[in-house]
Amino acid sequence: MSLFPFLTILFLVQYLNKKLKGSSVYPKWKDIFLIVQFIIVALLVVEAVTSSRPWFNWIWNFLLFVSIGAVLKVHEFRKARPVIVAVLPMFFVALVEDSVKLLNRDFYERWDDYFSAATFFAVVWLLAFVFIIRKQQKAQEQELLRRLAEDAQNRIIAERKAALEIEVQERTGELLAQKEELEKIVLQLQATQTQLVQQEKLASLGELTAGIAHEIQNPLNFVNNFAEVSAELLEELKAGPLQNISESDKEYADEILQDLKQNLSKIVFHGKRADGIVKGMLMHSRTNTGKKEPTDINALADEYLRLSYHGLRAKDKSFNSAMHTDLDPSVGMVEAVPQDIGRVLLNIFNNAFYSVSEKKKIQPETYGPAVWVSSRKIVSENGTEMLELVIRDNGMGIPETVLEKLYQPFFTTKPAGQGTGLGLSISYDIITKGHNGEMKVDSKEGEFAEFTILLPLA
Repeated sequence: MSLFPFLTILFLVQYLNKKLKGSSVYPKWKDIFLIVQFIIVALLVVEAVTSSRPWFNWIWNFLLFVSIGAVLKVHEFRKARPVIVAVLPMFFVALVEDSVKLLNRDFYERWDDYFSAATFFAVVWLLAFVFIIRKQQKAQEQELLRRLAEDAQNRIIAERKAALEIEVQERTGELLAQKEELEKIVLQLQATQTQLVQQEKLASLGELTAGIAHEIQNPLNFVNNFAEVSAELLEELKAGPLQNISESDKEYADEILQDLKQNLSKIVFHGKRADGIVKGMLMHSRTNTGKKEPTDINALADEYLRLSYHGLRAKDKSFNSAMHTDLDPSVGMVEAVPQDIGRVLLNIFNNAFYSVSEKKKIQPETYGPAVWVSSRKIVSENGTEMLELVIRDNGMGIPETVLEKLYQPFFTTKPAGQGTGLGLSISYDIITKGHNGEMKVDSKEGEFAEFTILLPLA
């Protein structure tokens, strides 16, 4: 019975099966390996029940030869070719033994022990190779497991590292956000400190202004009163003693009296104008009581328009601007705090004249600075009668990015030292919170800016 060739072919098929398992070509060879194993098992059984052993030896040799040839020729088996080294001794021993037995049986019987020894050594060689292969496979499996463990550990480390990096980035982002927030707070505190210092200076200046205004008002009252009294005395003189002089002298005296009367009327006019300015200074410097009273917004707008204009002219003699007023007298009086409304108007007028002044510096000679003020009575959507006061200038305009921040405290677009960033913020609160009104702005950068103030009439 050819047990050794059977085991050799079976070993070769099993070895190829393991080598190809997991590859893309394995499904194609899997069924072929099963068929080959079935054939060699069936052949072994047939050999066991028949007496034609010499022919079976040559069949086994042929199958072994075909198996070795397949390993050497088929491309998919190239990784299994080292196994030929283990199988060849068994193949050559079986081939020589069967050939000698067929050609010279007497010679074979004399050398039978040597052939048996050669077969034994071929089997030992095959078993040794199997042992070595199994040892290598275990070593490869252990190496594979070690690499898989290292890969898993490296993957865990990489994931942990990535998680730590994300955590560090998040912490860094939080710290940067806190830093930016603290920087904003510091800037706000610095701006608040600057504003407090400025308010303190303004308070002192207000007290000084009030004192100066009081000192000016007393002699101014005398000027106004005596000018009016002098005008009355001239009328009495004209109606009394001058009636008794000659006609030629009377004519001359009338001319002199007329000139004196005109001069006195001018003194009275400008004296009252100066008195109005002084009263305005006193009103502006007084502490606000917050008490509302009937207020002529038209007169207030006209007064503060000119006050703002002359204030800028006092700083820059070269500045000039057209002023257009369209104030509807039918709007009547509005219940308001005059000092607060005056403060709002002064802030807006100052900004308007500043804007046209800055534009004049960069525009050609054809540009004409102008500020428009108009008022009218309107009816709101809910049916309330309201005064609409519109202040427009053709200056630099307001960028869209600035419009959203316009009423924020301490926000200003003016250079350092020229603006505190509180004017419009306070103005907005005075109109909306103090007077239940509305304050709107419309602008186009480089062309115009327009503020609309709505105040309830009833």
